[in-house]
Amino acid sequence: MPALLLIGWLAVGAVGGPYAGALSEVAENDGASFLPESAEATEVAGLQRQFSGAERIPAIVVAERSTGITPADRGYVAQFVDAAESIPGIQPPSPAIPSTDGKALQVVVPLAGEPDSGVAELRELVTDSPGGLTVLVTGPAAQAADLGEAFGGIDGMLLLVAGIAVAVILVIVYRSPLLPVLVILSALCGLALASGVVYLLTDGGVLTLDGQSQGILFILVFGAATDYALLLVSRFREELRDTADRYPAMRRAWRATVEPVAASAATVILGVLCLLFSDLRSNQGLGPVAAIGIGAAVLASMTFLPAVLALCGRAAFWPFRPAYGSAHPEQRSIWGRIAGAVGRAPRAVWIGTTVVLLVGAAFLPQLNAEGTAQSDVFLTEVDSVRGQQILAEHFPGGSGTPTIVIADASAAEPVLAATRQVPGVSGAELTSTRDGEPRVEGRLVQIEATLDAAADTAAATETVADIRTAVRAVPGAEAKVGGQSATLLDTQQTSQRDRAVIIPIVLLVVFAVLALLLRALFAALLLIGTVVLSFAATMGVSALVFNHILGFPGADPVVPLFGFVFLVALGIDYNIFLMTRVRDETKTLGTRAGTLRGLTVTGGVITSAGVVLAATFAALAVLPILFLAQLAFIVAFGVLVDTLIVRSLLVPALTIDLGKRVWWPSALSRAGGPGDRLGRAGE
Repeated sequence: MPALLLIGWLAVGAVGGPYAGALSEVAENDGASFLPESAEATEVAGLQRQFSGAERIPAIVVAERSTGITPADRGYVAQFVDAAESIPGIQPPSPAIPSTDGKALQVVVPLAGEPDSGVAELRELVTDSPGGLTVLVTGPAAQAADLGEAFGGIDGMLLLVAGIAVAVILVIVYRSPLLPVLVILSALCGLALASGVVYLLTDGGVLTLDGQSQGILFILVFGAATDYALLLVSRFREELRDTADRYPAMRRAWRATVEPVAASAATVILGVLCLLFSDLRSNQGLGPVAAIGIGAAVLASMTFLPAVLALCGRAAFWPFRPAYGSAHPEQRSIWGRIAGAVGRAPRAVWIGTTVVLLVGAAFLPQLNAEGTAQSDVFLTEVDSVRGQQILAEHFPGGSGTPTIVIADASAAEPVLAATRQVPGVSGAELTSTRDGEPRVEGRLVQIEATLDAAADTAAATETVADIRTAVRAVPGAEAKVGGQSATLLDTQQTSQRDRAVIIPIVLLVVFAVLALLLRALFAALLLIGTVVLSFAATMGVSALVFNHILGFPGADPVVPLFGFVFLVALGIDYNIFLMTRVRDETKTLGTRAGTLRGLTVTGGVITSAGVVLAATFAALAVLPILFLAQLAFIVAFGVLVDTLIVRSLLVPALTIDLGKRVWWPSALSRAGGPGDRLGRAGE
């Protein structure tokens, strides 16, 4: 059986492996496509096609000379316009528009279809600009292209960084050159399976995948597979000291490991699937993608890895092989001393750790998660951001990316007047026919409003909200407002709604899993409470780091949601690993001794698993995207808090202080299990 499993997984790796590198081919990074159909910006985008035909994404070419635009510069830009017209997929560009200060020109270039190739060709055209003239391609199309480039190569970079981090940690933990290779191979098998399934479902239109989900998939599979592997490897090494034959040792290790691993995986899978309740299609897509990743990680860790470990036997741990009959080192380890300290003063330990976590949580109100400008998404300098900065210096911020108002033709003039009167609107015009008459399509007219603020800023979204209020007050207009700024506003509002809806659902789901696993409602409530406290402390510390150390401009509203889903789902894992062992030990030793024994024997492996998961999520920070850098810090720091403080100190101390009441309403709460008398005698 081990040999057959090994051959089967090698086949899976050979077939599914190439899909990991092909996921970026089916990923979408257009934020507008992720809004629900009911969003106002989505409705306007559909109505707007009546006026513009095929959907177009504007790129803006801005040329700047600090001493003033020269006739030669104008000639160069005119040549650019002529050349751009011949590029396939590019609609006729606008004429060069001069700034009022005479130091810049802008050209609006509508692109049809995917923006990447069109932006690349436009940038190729401006590489030979005259000396002293800065020419850059910016606007929504350029931002989308730069975002796609930032996610390019995501598979190789993330796997390299995560693989190195995991290998180093495993070598330190096990002091074995072979074992890290086997664990990493198991993770890669899981990733190959997950990548193949996700690619086929995305290509078939069943799933929605973006660059962020792709990066999270890689990290989640790698981190979870390694976590599950550590639990199995630790139990296998423990059994090899008590069992002469490696195959019975693996059977016993597998049986002892499968329940907590399955419960852990079920918690994470159900937790991330709660994202299906989101109104944003990008969030909806991440749920199944992450669930598929966790499922693949479990399959690889509980089939491929046991097979290869059984075949290798004690040789997997060379040069420190666990000899049959050798002493278990746990009691002499640092975790034996930590368990002793917790057992001597449990109440002081849980009160002290709670106070520390509450201090961190006190800074939570400082977290600014109301949204950021699209230009702030990039952590490195890109042309679209530099171009937007130049554009804002010489033109109204919304130039080239107007806010669109669609209204009934009978109320065209009142709606136009209401739009122009909104503070922050620098100008608004009706879309007209060639003879200057208002263009009417199906009794609808279109108004293009240029905002003072750049289209991707908070000021622009505030202006859009004011425009909506103003035009809705016009009788009979039935006006709707869309465009890039409206899309950003609707996305932020939808994310805030998702946060309020999904977080309670995740808590209920995780509570149900814990209650079923531990057969104890009180223990489930206790664990949920400690993880929520850990999350609040993590977000408070994150706010301090983001605001005062890293100087981030803010955070997307989805950052706290993703942080909560992953921290609660993943952070509860370590409590599951601990408390399932504590429950088993309690049956023979009693609650106090069982808790101390469980902490002692699981301390090393759970800590190693937490450090590995934190390191793999920290690898997301290598991608120059604000959202991923923030998520990397939140999850990595939060996992360490859960591992080193909550699971190591807070939960054991609370369990000991509460005693057998923690197992209510199970039989353990009434009699402490069959070994309760022995446990009390030992205590």
